[in-house]
Amino acid sequence: MFKSIFLKFILFITLFLIFSKISQADINIVIKVDDEIITNHDLEKEINYLKILNPNLIQISNDQNLKIAKESLISEKIKKKYVSQFIDITIASDLSDQYIKDFYNRLNILNDEDFNFFLKKNNTYNLQEFSEKIKIELFWNDLIYKKFFKSVNINRDKIVKNLEKKKNMKTKDYLLSEIIILKKNDLSHENIIDQISLSIDEIGFDNTANIYSTADSNKVGGKLDWINENSLSQEILRELNNLNEGEVTNAIQISNKIIILKLEKTRERNLDVDINKEIEKLIEIETEKQLTQFSKIYFNKIRMNFTINAN
Repeated sequence: MFKSIFLKFILFITLFLIFSKISQADINIVIKVDDEIITNHDLEKEINYLKILNPNLIQISNDQNLKIAKESLISEKIKKKYVSQFIDITIASDLSDQYIKDFYNRLNILNDEDFNFFLKKNNTYNLQEFSEKIKIELFWNDLIYKKFFKSVNINRDKIVKNLEKKKNMKTKDYLLSEIIILKKNDLSHENIIDQISLSIDEIGFDNTANIYSTADSNKVGGKLDWINENSLSQEILRELNNLNEGEVTNAIQISNKIIILKLEKTRERNLDVDINKEIEKLIEIETEKQLTQFSKIYFNKIRMNFTINAN
């Protein structure tokens, strides 16, 4: 009897080692960010994660999804290593917990257990891994806020004057999607625009934003929240006012950036609301806009300190 049990044990160990070796053979290191590794398995999970954030990614090629996932994970690894110098990202965060709850409620999922099952079914991160990803972004944003908030320059008087002029008048809000491209020295302005325009025609605006846009909104197909006309430049307003819903602006060049916007929807509303509340809202929008720009600049700066090797 002992011999029988022993033989079964040996068989179990042998099979375990065989399957373990097979499993390990299927996992390859694709990218190294300093001493942090990204495997083909990580990329597969990231692709499925990004498809949850933007279901339109299912329409584009595997190579394009792979490119997006690589850049997303490289960015995350850099942010994780950087913020870990200042905060323990493993600590509990009420803010991240609330964000996750809000996120899965939008998917009509009621609790953590069901959401974990949903993630498993979609072959992506488990709930704990999902939570860590959210915390990395939240801690990074908090770091940017603390570092650059005093550098935010808001012309409150200008906002107040613009609102006072339009008090009890109608104002327009725009629901937009964006593609923001940083100009490259090896490509002309016209070549970049042609490349983006062709991509929009072939795979749509959302998927083009996922692939090419350098804005933080690229993970969700470039989608933005409602933006009031008072927070947009005259150059952008001129472009938007010539569009019907669903149409795309010409390329707008601002400094070293090329901006292309898609007009999703418009709405008009009366400004006979609490002016002070409206002022604070516009200040918040402009603050977030400037902090996002600071975030991009600062990330590109610290990225230069990391060694990235891709196979």
